[in-house]
Order: sequence, then structure tokens, then C-alpha cells
Amino acid sequence: MSKEEEGPVEWPVLVRVPLEPVEAAMEADALDAAARHSALAVRGPLFGVASQDRDQEGGRQWRVVVEITHGCPQQARDALNSLLWFRAKDEAKSRQERRALLAAVARLEKEYVDELAVLGTRYRVVRAEEYAAVDEHGGIETPRPTDPEPLTPDWSPGAGARSPRVDHGLVLDPDAPLSPLQAAERVALRPLAYNGTRFPAPVLADSARAVESHPDVLLMPTAFLVVERSGDGPWSPSSGLQATAHDARRTLDFALTWMEPRIRGLIPYDADRTVDARHPAAGNTDAAAAGLKEFAVAADRLRAGRCDEVEAHGTVYRIARSRRLLRWGPDGPESPRPSDTSAHAPAVLHPRLDEDGTVHFDEPAGDESAS
Repeated sequence: MSKEEEGPVEWPVLVRVPLEPVEAAMEADALDAAARHSALAVRGPLFGVASQDRDQEGGRQWRVVVEITHGCPQQARDALNSLLWFRAKDEAKSRQERRALLAAVARLEKEYVDELAVLGTRYRVVRAEEYAAVDEHGGIETPRPTDPEPLTPDWSPGAGARSPRVDHGLVLDPDAPLSPLQAAERVALRPLAYNGTRFPAPVLADSARAVESHPDVLLMPTAFLVVERSGDGPWSPSSGLQATAHDARRTLDFALTWMEPRIRGLIPYDADRTVDARHPAAGNTDAAAAGLKEFAVAADRLRAGRCDEVEAHGTVYRIARSRRLLRWGPDGPESPRPSDTSAHAPAVLHPRLDEDGTVHFDEPAGDESAS
């Protein structure tokens, strides 16, 4: 690669001064948060899939098609496998289109594929770094007053299915204008790399190399999750990423009233699904009733307003503000690094689908005799 193809030494950032009242309020809120939370805690990588259409080649925009929330590269590859399989099943307009999609699926079933092109679209498994802002006492930042919240919080059982998905419809555009604080954070995080003895040498080497190969960063929209801590121990995540703080609170509400009581033996696992800490079954012992009441009281606090921290049975639960960045190079977002590991190997995930769109459910998954 020539010097000219490597990209500029200093990647430009377009800054837009907030003029609208809402934007100005968000910028002021961000400034207050930066003063309170002056350090960062890096959790580690997350993975997803981004795509770029053929007519966009040479441009810098990519679109997220698999949310960048997966814990290892193979989970993102598996999600791309399913995306293309269902596209072949439900959307292909001809045998030729279906054949191309199924050829990509076949590769994903056997190979560790981080990039492929199908029907004029380029798909790439991408790597993001998840981090959070922390204060001087190690406290993780909670939602800000200007973070989006529903006008009427929905706590109904099916609300999660109606909620926005993390990264849904997200376009990754490193040339989009940023507020002054966003621009400052982006520039400040360009040299971010792992350091310290707790990281293996290959991880440190890959991290340092990424700063050179992908010198720019793109800040992704904020997401939210539940973290917990017992005693003086460290904060640890106890939920996946959610699109809004309310979605994270609703996740915690379910955990406190339904899941935790079952984990702790206060409600039998085979109890009716409607039984929870708010609606206990008759005949509980006094100890079980008291334990369930403590969980119910904590969960009720979440519903009493924008409550971001509760405690039950010696564990503190907090709604945390998660941030992610993608490293960006001349060819777009960073792919998985050699030192990134996966928990499992590629595999056949779906029944065989033939070129006519027929699903062969009677054939075992991965039956190599099928053609």
C-alpha cells in the first residue's frame, strides 16, 4: 500500500456547534458528566456485522446489519449466517439470487469468515470496544437527564418485543458532524490501546498495531445495561445492552421479580410463570415471603420514577451507561483481531434449503450427503 493510500495522518473531524435547544442541553449535560466522570473503564470487545453496497464503494458509510453486541466474533458470524439464510428463504427473487446467498451460507458454516460479498453487498464482521465513564470512586456513569426516555414508561410483559433494538438502522459515518464534546472525545480516544500485565502479549501487540492500521475512531450511540456489585467487589454486567435506559430498568425489574427469586430458591423453577415476587404463591415460609418482599420493594422503586440504582439481598444493581467505539481505517471499520477468540467453531445452523426455496426439515443438520 502506498503512502497516499494509507489515509491522512490526521483524520479530519467535522464539528457543528449545537444551536437547537435540545442539542445545546445535551452538550451541557455531557460537559457536566465529563466533569463528574473523568476516567474510563474498558470492558473489552464486542462484535457485529456491517455492510456496504457496491455503489457505495469508495465512500465511508457502512450500515449495521447485525447489532454490535456479541461477545465473540463467531457469534456475529453465526448471526450473519442466519441473516443470509432467511434472506435466501424469504426474499430471493430467483434461483440465481438464492444460489449466491446459499453459497455464502455454506462458507459461513465451515470457515472463520470475517468478510464476504454477496449480490453486490459487502459484509464485514466488525469489532467495537466497549467502555464506560467512571468517577473518582470507581462508580460507573448512570443515564443522563437528556438521554431519551419514553413519555409513558411501558412495564407490560410484552413491552420488550416492541422496544427499539440496539443499533437498528444504524449508519456508521465517520464524516458526520459532531458536537464539540463529541469531537473532543473522538480525538482523545484515537490512541486508546490496551496496556498492563494482565493482558497477554498477543493482545497487547494487536492493540498497538490497530492504532496504526485503524488510526481513527467512530463513537457509536450510547446503550444501557444492568451492572451489579456485592459488598466492596467490582461492578460486573448482569444484562445485555439495551437501546434505552428504560429498557434496562425493565430488564432489571424482570430479574428482581422473576429470575432472581428462582435462582435463590425462593420460587421453584417449575412454578407457574405468573408467580413472581409481586405475586407469590400461597404457602411460602416466612423466610421466603420476606425474601420475595425485599425483591418486590426494590423492583417497585424502579417504577417510581427514573430510578437508576436499587439494592436487594446485599447486592446493588445499577443502570449503567455503556459506550462503544469502532476503530476506523482507510478501508472502513476494524475486523476481529488475530488475538480475538471465539467460544465455538462454525457450524450448520439451519435445515438444508434448496435453490427452489424448499426447506428440507427431514434431513439432519450438516448432512453432507444432501445435495
